[in-house]
Amino acid sequence: MQNEIRESPIGSLALSTYVKLSRATETVSTNIHRHLLESGLTISQFGVLEALFHGGPQTMCDLGRKILRSTANLTTVVDNLEKLDLAHRQRPEEDRRQFIVHLTDKGRELISRLFPLHAAIITEEMGFLGPEELEELSRICRKLGKKEDPDAAPDPGHRPEDR
Repeated sequence: MQNEIRESPIGSLALSTYVKLSRATETVSTNIHRHLLESGLTISQFGVLEALFHGGPQTMCDLGRKILRSTANLTTVVDNLEKLDLAHRQRPEEDRRQFIVHLTDKGRELISRLFPLHAAIITEEMGFLGPEELEELSRICRKLGKKEDPDAAPDPGHRPEDR
């Protein structure tokens, strides 16, 4: 079975493309996230701060969907952000089953300082591609992401063009 896949033209191309995609993702991500690690934040912590900065206070469930983390992992991330006084949880009176996560003043100051640098690094890292290449890459990524559930409702926290 393995040899059949590798020996078929589409199978060989799919495997080769997957390896290239994985390597490119790893290289770009490493370069982009280096400054986060230097600031003392994990990628997940930055993701939570960024989601709160741009989307305001959110439930743990909504945050988990936005940063693609499990509830258990997100709990640890928010615990650590609370220890650093960058975020805090609050139970709403109307639904005591959930928590709403808020930025603290310290968290807002940090993310408002880090996000422009993060965006500039992403722009620089992706800038060697031309506008048409970026559009095509975006289209292909959306197509790959939708293949699992093409009828899924759009994520309310993202613009339609992000999907």
